Amino acid sequence: MREISEAHVALPGLAVVEVAAADDETAFAIQELLAARCAVAPADRTTRDPGEPGVRLRFFLNLHEDADT
Repeated sequence: MREISEAHVALPGLAVVEVAAADDETAFAIQELLAARCAVAPADRTTRDPGEPGVRLRFFLNLHEDADT
C-alpha cells in the first residue's frame, strides 16, 4: 500500500474519495474501477455507521499519477 504523507495530502490533485455502498463487495469494486484510471492508495476495510444502511469506504485518489506508477 502506498503511504500518504501530510505533505502529499496538501498537493493539488489528490482527492479523498468516500464510497457509500450496499455491501463490502460493491465498495471494493468501485475502488478497483477508479484504480484502473488513476493511482489509488487503497483502503483495506469498510466502516459501518450505526443506524445507517450499507458501508462506507474512504481512500485517496491521485489525479496526477497514472495507475501504472
